[in-house]
Amino acid sequence: MKDQQKAMIAAVLNALIIGLSFIFVKMALVIASPTDTLAHRFTMSFVAPTIPVLFGWVRLSIRARDILRLLPLALLYPALFFALQTFGLVYTSSSEAGIIQATVPIFTMVMATCFLKESSTWLQKLATLLSVVGVIYIFAMKGMSVGTGNSMGTILILLSALSLAGYSVLAKKMTKSFHYIDVTYMVTIIGFLSFNAMAVYRHAAEGSLSAYFAPFAHTQFIASILFLGVLSSLVTSLLTNFALSKMEASRLSVFGNLSTLVTMAAGVLFLQEQLAYYHLIGAVMIIAGVVGTNFLRAKSSVSKQQLRTKSQSMT
Repeated sequence: MKDQQKAMIAAVLNALIIGLSFIFVKMALVIASPTDTLAHRFTMSFVAPTIPVLFGWVRLSIRARDILRLLPLALLYPALFFALQTFGLVYTSSSEAGIIQATVPIFTMVMATCFLKESSTWLQKLATLLSVVGVIYIFAMKGMSVGTGNSMGTILILLSALSLAGYSVLAKKMTKSFHYIDVTYMVTIIGFLSFNAMAVYRHAAEGSLSAYFAPFAHTQFIASILFLGVLSSLVTSLLTNFALSKMEASRLSVFGNLSTLVTMAAGVLFLQEQLAYYHLIGAVMIIAGVVGTNFLRAKSSVSKQQLRTKSQSMT
């Protein structure tokens, strides 16, 4: 299997896990606060890879002096992304947040062009835009539009989208110098430290430190946090960093919109939500955008390679 095919499979699996994660987030938030959920989520994502590292089953090549280089990456995601998203949802609706988050591929494409010198054709740009419009269309047809929350929430969610786009661009650059497993482990450690510090500080301020581990008395919370910590945090980071080591950041970001389709399908299957005509129209737009972004790129690359081969044969 070619590297590009592996990267695409990783991107699709990543979108699948993220799409399912919303159900588990809802299950966890019934029992614990957002800060406690994030803290325990990243504790699980830190413990899971640390066990094989301690036993020598997985060897890291990262050195102490490399930590400072990777620190900005880890601060962008998960620290800033999840913190801004969590507090942004306090001031705005989830639908508005979903619309704003759908613009991540556009931000990523602009940043990748500026900082990574990634090139894309106009057809690729239009395909990316089509995918974004598909997500916005689904949310808009639900009767929710931008403006339902206040300006503070909008700004925080917008900053979270920018931090995710910045992470994709910076991670693409970092995976050229570091192995994607090393990058993932460093990101996980920062998430573990950041969110546990937030949760402990909140409990200490409220005098409720004894309640920090209380959610683990519920089986539903344990199941949710295992999925969120191991699959939705650790595995998705691995898949993202692996894909970024093989494909352009702008192409990978478009796959993120597939998670909207997975969330929609999961709602229909597990929560008995109704499937409307606009869901299907939006789904076609998203899939066409993802396929177009990647197929048009492949076709363009093949054409360039054929021209180079023809030019070399003529000389």
